[in-house]
Amino acid sequence: MSFWLHPEAEGELGEAAIYYAEHASRAVAEAFLAEFERVRGLLVENQARGPHVDDNLRVYHLHRFPYSVIYEPSDSGPHIFAVAHQHREPGYRTERL
Repeated sequence: MSFWLHPEAEGELGEAAIYYAEHASRAVAEAFLAEFERVRGLLVENQARGPHVDDNLRVYHLHRFPYSVIYEPSDSGPHIFAVAHQHREPGYRTERL
């Protein structure tokens, strides 16, 4: 099984990594990306891991970082719509559906 990453979610992931690299360290940025990869793997393995947030959307929180992966289960694998900071602009992801 695979996954799909919305282009704006990919942008959010990159922006967060750049922020961590510039304001913390490259090691922190790499840890953030590794945590996303870990979560992505868990969601590919079992799409029912996160609780429902809206309609068919689910959320899964990253460890150590204030970000959540907003996704929709699918027969072809999770469709990731957002890599959302947990304290900014709640609900903006609904425009992407």
